[in-house]
Amino acid sequence: MANIHIDREHALGLHQARQIAFKWAEQAEADFGMECTYEEGTVSDLVSFSRTGVHGTLTVTKDGFELMAKLGFLLGAFKEKIEAEIVKNLDTLIADKAAPPKVAAKKAGTRKKAA
Repeated sequence: MANIHIDREHALGLHQARQIAFKWAEQAEADFGMECTYEEGTVSDLVSFSRTGVHGTLTVTKDGFELMAKLGFLLGAFKEKIEAEIVKNLDTLIADKAAPPKVAAKKAGTRKKAA
């Protein structure tokens, strides 16, 4: 069996981290056929995920994510590719949430002079 262990620190707080974890779980279900369960806690949450050949957890806290997964024999051959995809997806979700919201620039209005 091959193991994957990924740690990511963030400064988002538990509420925003929870939103990222929900989105990550939805993507894992839709894109990879994972079965995910989400357990909310007071200081951390736990996402458990599994499908044939893989099972693991994503622990969510106010300042970090920790993903641990075990790959079966067949998927173990693709460990690097699977790990890279997980890292890319998680980092993208964190970056999207951490980015400041875009504000549309206001157009300068033209004023008419009073006659």
